[in-house]
Amino acid sequence: MAGVHFSFYDFPSLLLLNMGISERLDENRKESFTILYCDFSGLSKEVITQSLEQALRDSDAIVHYDEHYFFVLPYTDKYGAMIVKDMIEEFFDTQLSASEVSYPIDGESPGELFETLHAQVYSLHDVDLDFLDPDKIKKR
Repeated sequence: MAGVHFSFYDFPSLLLLNMGISERLDENRKESFTILYCDFSGLSKEVITQSLEQALRDSDAIVHYDEHYFFVLPYTDKYGAMIVKDMIEEFFDTQLSASEVSYPIDGESPGELFETLHAQVYSLHDVDLDFLDPDKIKKR
């Protein structure tokens, strides 16, 4: 299967790992990785899994919380993340609520990236992602 699944509770640590790799290997640090958010409300888990196998690379990470899916796409800018979103939408033949944030442009810590993504998703799609607070994630 393309993409590697991680526990939602490991999401902040996964981002810290990607940040460390970016700092070590990416000299310009322009858009070292992008987090793509997609809301899969109303779609079956089996169908979601099939679409992800076609759209994601082995180096991409998948984290989900209920119907909220987050894809950490290394060495992918926002444009590239939108191509992945388009591939997923084509598979489902539907439009998804989606947004993306990139490191370090949109935040230099997991908390900053989560905050930017939460604000963006709320303003564009009226979806509350308050569960992304890193302190709340650790306590669960």
